[in-house]
Amino acid sequence: MTQDRAHHDHHDHHRHGHDDNHGHHHGHHHDHGHHHHGTDNERRLLWAMVLTGGFMILEVVGGVLTGSLALLADAGHMLTDSASLALAWVAARLTHRPANARKTYGYQRVQVLAAFVNGLALLVIVAWILFEAVRRLWAPPEIAGTGMLGVAIVGLVVNIGVFWLLHSGDRGNINIRGALLHVLGDLLGSVAAITAAVVIMVTGWMPIDPLLSLLAAALIARSAWKITAQSAHILLEGAPAHIDSEQLVHDIPHALADIQGVHHVHVWSLTPERSMVTLHAVPHDGVDQDRAILVIRDYLKRRFDIDHVTVQIERQAHCIEQRDTDNDHAFLS
Repeated sequence: MTQDRAHHDHHDHHRHGHDDNHGHHHGHHHDHGHHHHGTDNERRLLWAMVLTGGFMILEVVGGVLTGSLALLADAGHMLTDSASLALAWVAARLTHRPANARKTYGYQRVQVLAAFVNGLALLVIVAWILFEAVRRLWAPPEIAGTGMLGVAIVGLVVNIGVFWLLHSGDRGNINIRGALLHVLGDLLGSVAAITAAVVIMVTGWMPIDPLLSLLAAALIARSAWKITAQSAHILLEGAPAHIDSEQLVHDIPHALADIQGVHHVHVWSLTPERSMVTLHAVPHDGVDQDRAILVIRDYLKRRFDIDHVTVQIERQAHCIEQRDTDNDHAFLS
């Protein structure tokens, strides 16, 4: 690809991106309904965070005073949920901040980085609950069932309130949907704590408390591992699960008559919702290079809803030479 051609393609690509950004910026300020929806989501997330965080503190105090590990385990879950709600709120706020010369993709990755830290914190809490539960199964301490029941009932009421607050918001928003899942987990934790308190009050069987805390830990561990693995994959520039880069090398030339072949395909995610692709393409003889770029972008947009695609056009001879070089490197390594 010549320097002029590369400069033109690069300029065209950035002009296209700028036009898109300009359109979004314009719509954001003039579509008052959309702006109101965004601020409504932020307000709901903020209230959910305040309520969850406030009750979490009460639950820690209640767990220490009554000696209930089930309450402390649920408090641990609510701590991470408060962090998740805070993250969702911050992410909703940061989406209004534009990209700049230092952060050319803006602040979209903040949510992924925070999710990774949140997932690791969850796993540490799970390890502590497991250690404490095993210790208590060997020597179950006395638990004040009445006090435990009172705190757990208040928790259930708070969680129902938070669930209603988010459920009546914009459920098309991914932050709201994610927060709803966390609050649903809190509801289950409150039900488990109430169950343990009732069993202790009726039968006096203390091991039910650490046993139910183990169940809560298992639920937390599952979501924690999923969050940590997914965010780590994105931070390591891993390909999205629904796109196979090797399959693209085969599919694009078969789907597009103008394209002879593609190589050096790289697929990654900026966030779970936004994928990006760079690739080198070899058009058939006589095919205009601008057309080749356009058909590839259109194909990836239609099939995978990818709107950020960078295509480098190459001559056939250069492509074959490059493949031979790659094969030599592979052989030597």
